[in-house]
Amino acid sequence: MNFIDPKTTIQQMGLRIGMKVGDFGAGSGHYTIAAASLVGGEGRVYAIDVQEDILKHIHNLAKDNKLNNIETVCGNFEKQFGTKLREKVLDAAILSNTLFQLDDRKVAIEEIKRTLKSGGILLVVDWAGAYGGIGPTPEMIVSEHAAQEMFLNAGFHKVKDIAPAPHHYSFVLSAP
Repeated sequence: MNFIDPKTTIQQMGLRIGMKVGDFGAGSGHYTIAAASLVGGEGRVYAIDVQEDILKHIHNLAKDNKLNNIETVCGNFEKQFGTKLREKVLDAAILSNTLFQLDDRKVAIEEIKRTLKSGGILLVVDWAGAYGGIGPTPEMIVSEHAAQEMFLNAGFHKVKDIAPAPHHYSFVLSAP
């Protein structure tokens, strides 16, 4: 089964050496690792998740990949200031396979927006459907149209769509 490739997708964000990136709902850490490789030693990637065991896994992945620019943050971005990050500190953010899991999407989007610099880049990747048990259940799916509408209503501007993968959609936005 073909899934979206984090490294290829991250490359389309336009990350550069020295950037600060937040991976919101970092999960497996694949996007965190890909971003950390692109921003280099002068950059920083904040892997944000509510699950301590996931953050420990990401910490170990960073060590295995000899990446010293990853900081794990135990935080709930469904709460205002839940990331513990300063306002307008990030150049870029990643929200991958997380939107469908959020109970309070509006607050989560506001927290991402709060941490992003004006003009900062946001990559959104999520499941396009429920594929017989390999993705979320049908009632949890957030359609691409609904996802884009949520971010546009929060003041983000669409930059581009990324070629869809067999089971996911992805697009890039800029923060107001």
